[in-house]
Amino acid sequence: MFILEFVPAIVNGRTPRSLIAGLMWIGIKDGRYFMRHICQDSDELSTYGWTHHNGRDFGHQLLVDQDMTLATSFLKSKGGGSGYGGDWTVRINVQSQGWNGEMQKNVHLFFYLADEDGNSLSLGRDILDIGENSLLASGSRTDIGGWQLHLKSKADLEVHYSGFRTPHIHNLSDLVQENLAYQVRRFSRLQLPDIYESSSNILVFQISGRIPLETDIVFVSGTGINSRVEERISNLAGVSLTNQLKAKQREFDTKFENCFQLADKLDSKSITVGKAAIGNMLGGIGYFYGQSKISVPKNSNVKSHDDFLLYWPAELYTTVPSRPFFPRGFLWDEGFHQLLIWRWDLRICLDILGHWLDLINIDGWIPREQILGAEALSKVPAEFVLQHPSNGNPPTLFLVLRDLVNGIKKNKFSATESNEIISFLQQAFIRLEAWFKWFNTTQSGKDIGSYYWHGRDKSTIRELNPKTLSSGLDDYPRASHPSEDERHLDLRCWMLLAADCLHSIAELIDKENEPGKEYGSTAKLLLDFDLLNQMHLDHASGAYFDFGNHTEKVRLSWKEVTVGNAHANRELVREVLERPELKLVPHVGYVSLFPFMTRIIPPESWILEKQLDLISNQSILWTNYGLCSLAKTSSLYMKHNTEHDPPYWRGPIWMNMNFMILSSLRHYSLEKGPYRDKARAICDELRHNLIRNVVQNYHKTGFLWEQYDQKQGKGKGARVFTGWTSLLLLIMAEAYNEM
Repeated sequence: MFILEFVPAIVNGRTPRSLIAGLMWIGIKDGRYFMRHICQDSDELSTYGWTHHNGRDFGHQLLVDQDMTLATSFLKSKGGGSGYGGDWTVRINVQSQGWNGEMQKNVHLFFYLADEDGNSLSLGRDILDIGENSLLASGSRTDIGGWQLHLKSKADLEVHYSGFRTPHIHNLSDLVQENLAYQVRRFSRLQLPDIYESSSNILVFQISGRIPLETDIVFVSGTGINSRVEERISNLAGVSLTNQLKAKQREFDTKFENCFQLADKLDSKSITVGKAAIGNMLGGIGYFYGQSKISVPKNSNVKSHDDFLLYWPAELYTTVPSRPFFPRGFLWDEGFHQLLIWRWDLRICLDILGHWLDLINIDGWIPREQILGAEALSKVPAEFVLQHPSNGNPPTLFLVLRDLVNGIKKNKFSATESNEIISFLQQAFIRLEAWFKWFNTTQSGKDIGSYYWHGRDKSTIRELNPKTLSSGLDDYPRASHPSEDERHLDLRCWMLLAADCLHSIAELIDKENEPGKEYGSTAKLLLDFDLLNQMHLDHASGAYFDFGNHTEKVRLSWKEVTVGNAHANRELVREVLERPELKLVPHVGYVSLFPFMTRIIPPESWILEKQLDLISNQSILWTNYGLCSLAKTSSLYMKHNTEHDPPYWRGPIWMNMNFMILSSLRHYSLEKGPYRDKARAICDELRHNLIRNVVQNYHKTGFLWEQYDQKQGKGKGARVFTGWTSLLLLIMAEAYNEM
């Protein structure tokens, strides 16, 4: 199977060392040429991303680079005679908007093939006079057999090429630019030199022409005897391709409406954003292969020359939060992503869940960030590369597993789908058990029914409040002084989700009674409302908080700091002004609402009304754009955590938490009790605010964003963040998660 990824356009197989195809082009800015290749924010494209993508065999993406609009569409075909993975084609269409200069009327595209296994690629015979003979390249691999790459176009094109022999493709942009620069200096020609190194495993084809331009690039596999190559090529180009792409787009639109039923709920602008959300989520799915770097625990008997050990070589088929910023798998993000994907394509969802669960080690631990391969590693700051086997990450995969189990109970799936889910759960159960037991033993607190995230820095002198990266909420305020006495409210609620889900799975797949009883007992303990209130409730405010060794009197102060014999530097240093004590940590925000999100609070309880008041109070969490991550009344609201560490989960609006809060508002609006009308009114208004703001941002900026500013609603953080921000589509559809 081939995956089409956005880098900005790359095709690779789901094998560790595959045949890769990709696209580069020359952009123009301020009268200068710039090479576009790897998806990066510094290129300053006005917009880019998938407008449609079905996750399997069709996609359409649009890129606007200054005054040039580049549209690419792909189609996969698995017909008779094709090899493993089938055939595929890419249509590239280039248009201009108001260009006048001669250099702006031409476009230079660079389509490349690279064999990561080092197999040599053969060059077509008449590349420089492309016409009736459309063959660009050919070759053979053990996985797909013989293959050919063809160029089909009615445009007047000029084609040049370069062949390279190199074990890596991460520097391909540099190689192409060096070739072009040499040609310009020596011959004043912006074209590749038409040189083929012996046994080249990378071929780059420069396709130049006048704008507007359209061309089809066709790849056929299994090109042996009686493989009907010409027929297959003809079927994947020209008018035939046009008709198939139109049919695929109609199929996408029909499936989109069947899945999410937005036609009677929202306007066309909102629906466009919904399609971009699911399209980019699916279009960002990638295949990664490599070895994670695992930190060597202190006092370990393991010997290593470095400060890390290598995890086993692993493959991961996964979605990613953002191709330009976070092109890798994140454990807690993935659960949110799959809430969307299972509704679109159940088999893709199960495939991805299986890959993640295959990463579990003998102890039941899964590394929270999967930095596999050169592309993923290139985007990760050094301090985040090592994965720590003592630290967890929210087990959000149970969110989607719970949805699947509930769906079976409510007959939402066909008999075939239900059987596939049950078969998957039977195979996955032993891994899910191990994962749960790892959490239940390594992250448990001093008190029964308490848990705390490991990994906080107890000795930091530069963080205002030591981060809790393992929670996923990074700089959200916790106890000022990390200790084993902490009780983290969010982790307690995640453990309830996991225990309850495992209990339901055990019942569904008829596992032996004992494991099911064990998880049921744990869930019952964590559902104990009185115990929850004893541990985490502030009765005066009706708010839930973490517990730990804490003081509010901590600040960052400028001080002269000397390291060794070096000159003193003026730095912001943490200063504690009073002795901390064990108590509730008084910061209202997303963590405070976890008992509400997990629906532990009875619908008739006065505490539920207090939660609704906290949510809807404009002086605390409510804004016209969504709910703040941290209350405006908090002492750490929008405070930097270090000199260079701006607020992240200390105010801005995040879609994943807003989705979970909306889900619970919807739940309580349907439950009998004195607060159902209040919950319904808040739910409706919050949903409206979130949709309106994200849709406006998208049409103004061209992107979905990582987070949104709570004061003006503007997108913040990473743009092209089509991970959990895509949950907006489920909010549009009112397809909330269930308990």
